[in-house]
Amino acid sequence: MRLRNILVPTDFGDSAQAALEAARFLCDRFRGRVHLLHVVPDPLPYDPWGTESIAVRLAEALRESEKMARRELVKVAAAQSTPRMRVVPATATGAPADRILAYAEAHDIDLIVMGTHGRGMLGHLLLGSVAERVVRRSTVPVLTFHHQAAPPTRRRQPRKPTKPARRRSTTGR
Repeated sequence: MRLRNILVPTDFGDSAQAALEAARFLCDRFRGRVHLLHVVPDPLPYDPWGTESIAVRLAEALRESEKMARRELVKVAAAQSTPRMRVVPATATGAPADRILAYAEAHDIDLIVMGTHGRGMLGHLLLGSVAERVVRRSTVPVLTFHHQAAPPTRRRQPRKPTKPARRRSTTGR
């Protein structure tokens, strides 16, 4: 299996960071390239009420959001790139799962590594899951990460020195 191009969709959250760390590990091993993609969701794919002024303001807000995401991606890419691994920043606007899959196809992606939010049953039913849609529809393997806060660690008590066991004599002494 070759892993030259690994796509990491990001929302800049903890799960996406965990996915990026995994992708870095894989790219370092295979001298690959990480494509770091942020998708700005399109809130209104069409304007059913004819409120053009609102649509224009939304379009401006989307452009600004994409610019901010692009600046953040460039910073992350600069910080993560190494001589053995190049990070390619990219942004898109639209339905996240659709944009992720389109990017993967257009850039010859070998693996998608992405975070999941783990919203629970109700949140999943109401909002769906971008990761689930990508896993179900992708033509390339998808590796998902769910970041959880580290569990509290118990402090280990220092072991008390134990006395060596007394040996019993078998000779009767």
